[in-house]
Amino acid sequence: MWIGTLFALAAGLMWGLVFVGPLLLPEYPAALQSFGRYLAFGLIALPLAWLDRATLKTLTRADWIEAGKLALVGNIVYYLFLASSIQRAGGPLPTMIIGTLPVVIAITSNLRDHARDGRLRWRALTPSLLLIAAGIGCVNHAEFTALRGDPQADFARYAFGALLAVGAVACWTWYPIRNADWLRAHPDRRPRGWATAQGVATLPLALAGFLLWWGWSAMQGSDFALPLGPRPGFFLLLMFAIGLFASWLGTLCWNEASQRLPTTLAGQLIVFETLSALTYAFMLRGQAPGALTLAGIVLLVAGVAWALRAKPEPIAAQAHAG
Repeated sequence: MWIGTLFALAAGLMWGLVFVGPLLLPEYPAALQSFGRYLAFGLIALPLAWLDRATLKTLTRADWIEAGKLALVGNIVYYLFLASSIQRAGGPLPTMIIGTLPVVIAITSNLRDHARDGRLRWRALTPSLLLIAAGIGCVNHAEFTALRGDPQADFARYAFGALLAVGAVACWTWYPIRNADWLRAHPDRRPRGWATAQGVATLPLALAGFLLWWGWSAMQGSDFALPLGPRPGFFLLLMFAIGLFASWLGTLCWNEASQRLPTTLAGQLIVFETLSALTYAFMLRGQAPGALTLAGIVLLVAGVAWALRAKPEPIAAQAHAG
């Protein structure tokens, strides 16, 4: 149990790094950061593809198309939204919005797959939703108050950043549900090989996106230093660090945790990612979070933990109980 919890903590610390990149590279377009991160991850996936080559050979053309869709939405578009959001709204609010993912996924699955997986009672979810809404409201109020004290603040930019974070949540709500559909439809396939296939599919998509962005920027006469920006060495180092630690090592640690912990507990420990990202954001600001922000974080954690304790009930059982 303790080893599993430590692996989950390590995964959260790694995943929290993805929220740091946009803060460390504020002058870099979010598109370049997204393409750069997944170019790095795609290159890291190539040795894994060699190890899983026997599994990859069994995938059909339809399987590779599905892997491409998952890679596009769950990797590139998701991080494009997230990086854009953090650059516009700062670190804390987008991190809190992303922190609702376990509950949003559970609710979406409850609406979509209740006949297969059982239904969560809305009465059991309502308290957690109220706690989460209150938590996000607290952090938003704290950030908004800080903005009002800044004469150069751009409230429209902040609001658009919050909206982009919702877009990131939508991407990563679609991704795990669609990914689970494929895994359930192919019980004979190894999950590790499928994850590797998505990594391989990410590489050409990220490369094509990078080349298109480069060409478009050049035609627009952008002042941005093409192709790798004003700090190419730091940019490459950070992209490969995020690709290695967040995309690969973080997932490896999470898989180790998932093998050792009950699913319900593992789901609650995803909150380590949110806490790590918030910690990094305030460290970069050089300040501690205020009382209202801390209260919001506690409310979010409590809401997610409450929601993940609820267990789906088979439809037949609910009908009988009624």
